[in-house]
Amino acid sequence: MTQVTRKPRTILLCLTAWIALSSAFVFGQSSPDSVVGESPEKKDSAGVAKPAENLYLKLRGVGLDPERTYRIRGASLDRPALHIMLEDGEISFTADVGGRITGAFFEGDGELLLTPPNQVERASMALFTGMAILEERFSSAYLRFNDDTFSELQPFLRPADDAREFSTKRNEPAINMAEQDALRLLATFSRGLPVTGAPSSADSMRVPATDRMLHARVQGQKLGTFDVYFDTAGLEEVWAGQPRTVEGSTYYDLWTSFTPEKTSPAPANKKGKDKPEDISIPRYRIKVEVNPPTTVRAEAWLQMDVLESGERTLFFELSRFLQVKAVEVGGRPVEFINNTAIDGTQLAKRGNDLVAVVFPEPLRRGQKLELKFVYGGDVLSEAGGGLLYVGARGTWYPNRGLLRANFDLEFHYPPGWTLIATGKRITSEAAGSDGSAESSSGEEQVARWVTERPTALSGFNLGRYARAAAQAGNVTVAAYAARAMEKSFPRPAESVITPPIRRPGASADVVVVEAPVPSPARNAQIVADNGARAVEFFSQRFGAYPYSSLALTQMPGRVSQGWPGLVFLSSYAFLTPEETVDLGASPVNGALNRLTLPHETAHQWWGDLIGWRTYRDQWVFEALANYSSLLMMETEKPTEVRLILERYREDLLQKNKYGESLRDAGPVSLGLRLNSSHFPSGYEGVSYGRGTWLFHMLRHMLLDAEAMQTRRSQETQPVADEPFIRALRKIRERYADKAISTRELFAVFDEELPRALWYEGHKSLDWFVQGWVEGVALPHFSTQSVRIVKKAGGTEVVGIVRQSDAPQDLVSAVSVYAVTATKPRLIGIVLADGPETPFHLAVPEGTKRITLDAYQNLLSSPK
Repeated sequence: MTQVTRKPRTILLCLTAWIALSSAFVFGQSSPDSVVGESPEKKDSAGVAKPAENLYLKLRGVGLDPERTYRIRGASLDRPALHIMLEDGEISFTADVGGRITGAFFEGDGELLLTPPNQVERASMALFTGMAILEERFSSAYLRFNDDTFSELQPFLRPADDAREFSTKRNEPAINMAEQDALRLLATFSRGLPVTGAPSSADSMRVPATDRMLHARVQGQKLGTFDVYFDTAGLEEVWAGQPRTVEGSTYYDLWTSFTPEKTSPAPANKKGKDKPEDISIPRYRIKVEVNPPTTVRAEAWLQMDVLESGERTLFFELSRFLQVKAVEVGGRPVEFINNTAIDGTQLAKRGNDLVAVVFPEPLRRGQKLELKFVYGGDVLSEAGGGLLYVGARGTWYPNRGLLRANFDLEFHYPPGWTLIATGKRITSEAAGSDGSAESSSGEEQVARWVTERPTALSGFNLGRYARAAAQAGNVTVAAYAARAMEKSFPRPAESVITPPIRRPGASADVVVVEAPVPSPARNAQIVADNGARAVEFFSQRFGAYPYSSLALTQMPGRVSQGWPGLVFLSSYAFLTPEETVDLGASPVNGALNRLTLPHETAHQWWGDLIGWRTYRDQWVFEALANYSSLLMMETEKPTEVRLILERYREDLLQKNKYGESLRDAGPVSLGLRLNSSHFPSGYEGVSYGRGTWLFHMLRHMLLDAEAMQTRRSQETQPVADEPFIRALRKIRERYADKAISTRELFAVFDEELPRALWYEGHKSLDWFVQGWVEGVALPHFSTQSVRIVKKAGGTEVVGIVRQSDAPQDLVSAVSVYAVTATKPRLIGIVLADGPETPFHLAVPEGTKRITLDAYQNLLSSPK
């Protein structure tokens, strides 16, 4: 089965979460004059001080101090939603780092209590721990903090009899665990590093009141070793989880993550629940030298605007296969530190590490700075057949997440290769035959690409491609395909043919027929034409295509990935239907394969033009792009749409080896947290499966409700005039080049909400978001006590809609149909609220019976 998916683009929780889960490091300095100030002990070969590196090394290698080892009894640490009790035992604190105590090792009797705030988080916690509220006794804990935790515990400390023996025995494991939080603590304490020309201060290591972090790595009696964090710098302040290895693969199971409700007003620098960015990067200029098959060398200049004062260290994501050689700010070298991501985290799964850049002084709001990164390495992958893959090994330029920026890219690469990038090729007198800003000296080609509008990410693809093009109005859609498939591509099965009739006594003449090997280049024109049809289809419904062109470039493997104006399209998407059958694909898998191209094209609107706010909103764009492609398929092969929807339903009910069905992984709003040791592909299964169903349900709810309100048949309503499509056009107009949250998206749908869907008199889809988006149920619907009653004014039906296998508070919009001699006829919508909901509706003459959801547009469980 071809996965119609893109490589995830997200910050799972926050940069500090990534830092906390890091376990190894490589450090460097761009030049001898990185930071001027008092000279710590660490120096480079020229004898110049390296204060940031020194601080980092101390933080990641700090051990326990025998002089600060105590008996402790009756102590507790309280943070919002988190209570850690140190009932009785011994505790040894770490040595000073710049006058601050930053950690401790406890052994004895303790208990931890963590209370998730809502049903979604409690269900997530229960999936991994068997408890809705985390309540675990523990025998040891390693604590790391940047606040006054030591002062909090001082009243409960007493002298220990065996202080040196205790601290010595626990020192090595404490040092090993210290590196996990070193970068996070560097972000706090680098504010106190020396500044050129500024006097040293005794308060230089003082921590701002808004910056508080406590990490407890606990050895639980039942759950084993796990982590609990409280971190005000996080996108979500409280989270708990555990690394787990299953069948050779390591996962980080995130049990819960949330920000507790504040009992006092939020600080002035908080924008409601969204935390402001420290910086913006309005422009990238990147010069890239590409040397196939593997190597990239680059210089990247980032125009940076400082939005919040006070930070000294900023973090960037970059492929672990690219080594940073130098970082400059305003033409002057600064210190930087590479930090390797721990296996199992989302950062590691993307193939990326963190780069910490330490500035010579705290950033000031309103500053405009230019950063320059010099880096290189083997970030390309060779797949054979003239195909390279850029994305397999992580992000190819220093990235701060999903901040939108303008990109100006200049590529230098060898003759014989075709390079396609995000943006528009800048035409010149030396332009190539296809109109690109491409020149050639005989030994290298040079091409320049500039984005047409701010984009969240930028990419490029390189291959020995043939090109085919088609037009969608004034938009050029070009397909770039190799003449052969990658080395790992499966070969079509051989066919053995035996003649049905032969002479008596003669041996059978067996003929072996080999199916022709697929050639993507041979099918490139078909792909370009199909891409152009998709651009036209979506433009008519969602508004104009956002860019001047669309490049569909072949990418080895089954996974596709979309960028603004550029799609890395799986080799499987270059197959004809006949070639798909030759590879043994089932009808539903063949349909899913055909969904790939329109799905990735729809991402040009949903995901590229408009982005998501947090990981909890990412599902919207996968599901909406997927459902958009089903809308297109519905106009051509409606039976395949039903095949795909039924596959998604079956997948959600499929059980894993633990006896858990995919729907148990959690609601769509958990985003990439759905990927876990229990459900390695949970995000894809839930966001595509349940997410697509949610939009299908929403569309048909709106259609049925508007049909009842206007008494107009759905069949007479143009698709472009559907309430669902009207809402999507509004979203496109209002949120172009912006990010949108799930709640903001449904607020636009509220505007199109017919009265039949107003729950308890409110024109709002809150009931749908709370029960279906934030839920996991696949209810079963049936009728009970149904009677058809003839009255003087007409005929009515009365009865009860039963909703089972669902939470008590689930609200569902159930369409009711009258069955007559012809096809089922819609007679009303019942908002089923709880297990039983009575109804009475008018029915047409000749009604024999009624049925619910006649066209199977509800995500329900089988009978």
